[in-house]
Amino acid sequence: MVFYVQITAENGFKTMHIFDYSFLKDDLLPAQLVTYAANISTLKVMTSMRRNENAAAFRQLESIARIESVKASNAIEGIVTTDNRIRALVGGGSAPLNHTEAEIAGYRDALNEIHVNFAAHDFRESDIRNLHAQMMRLAEPGANGAYKTEDNVIAERMLDGRRIVRFQPTCAADTPEAMRQLVLAYVEARDDVAINKLLLIPCVILDFLCVHPFKDGNGRLSRLLTLLLLYRNGFDAGRYMSFEAVINAHKAEYYEALKESSVGWGESHPRYFPFMVNFLSTLYECYNELDRRFGAVAAAKVSKKKRIESTVLNSFTPLSKSDICAILPDVSPTTVEAVLGAMVRGGLIRRLGGGRGTKYLRA
Repeated sequence: MVFYVQITAENGFKTMHIFDYSFLKDDLLPAQLVTYAANISTLKVMTSMRRNENAAAFRQLESIARIESVKASNAIEGIVTTDNRIRALVGGGSAPLNHTEAEIAGYRDALNEIHVNFAAHDFRESDIRNLHAQMMRLAEPGANGAYKTEDNVIAERMLDGRRIVRFQPTCAADTPEAMRQLVLAYVEARDDVAINKLLLIPCVILDFLCVHPFKDGNGRLSRLLTLLLLYRNGFDAGRYMSFEAVINAHKAEYYEALKESSVGWGESHPRYFPFMVNFLSTLYECYNELDRRFGAVAAAKVSKKKRIESTVLNSFTPLSKSDICAILPDVSPTTVEAVLGAMVRGGLIRRLGGGRGTKYLRA
């Protein structure tokens, strides 16, 4: 069965977008996708075994990942504040001081809901709207998860400052029906034993982004929904190593894949594969980074110096001294500072910034 919705084009005519994931049953899927999915499934099993045997280490990794996820997912949309305020908002229970921090705190609350209650949620309209309302409630107190009432566009800024419309999402009038059809198509594919659920997730998220059902917050909500669907299917690396941080570290590639896959969407000819490859490569990197971080946290027989070096050299993003101390709580700040200094002098890492805001990244 296929699900379709009439999408209003700019010229006033109706074009039909068909939500159809039956192609995922095709045994001619690109080998790259199949290989990624198989490797990730293997890493999933290994992570599950480690978590059962090292609960304390994984609790520590989870607390770090939450901070990174809140920071990175908002940063992708240009919503930023200082690292100290991020930590205070996520881990310290601090109240937001301005609109930017209200947006960050809203994401924190919605992410926490997924971490704690993912089993009670699914890709349902009610859950999607409730998550959006929770994410936006502090920044926009009147937000209630309602779909957009005005048409929106995805624009791109050119080098000369001009803006061009890169993609025209579903118009406001057709959004409720588009979301209904999207959810129906997802449910049918989810219940089809012949469809690999790991390959289904990026296709559903791509379609959600192309519908762009809300006035604001669609990108951040898409990442929350991604985690929700991953968790519900047992792929929980993003709980312990920020999936959003890996996206942010390769943001250009993410947007390029999204751009390639959205071509032809309005005419029901989306090119899912670029976005699927980007999604799977991101998740694969997430599992590999989790493996490295687990080694840094759990390898008690490894010297503190080696653990500090491994933590910095294997990080996707710059780390401050306090970040490293949070990852390695049994290592003193004095030791961390001494090792970082030696690494800078040895050319292994470079120092970014100065003073209390100093961070370090592999050279």
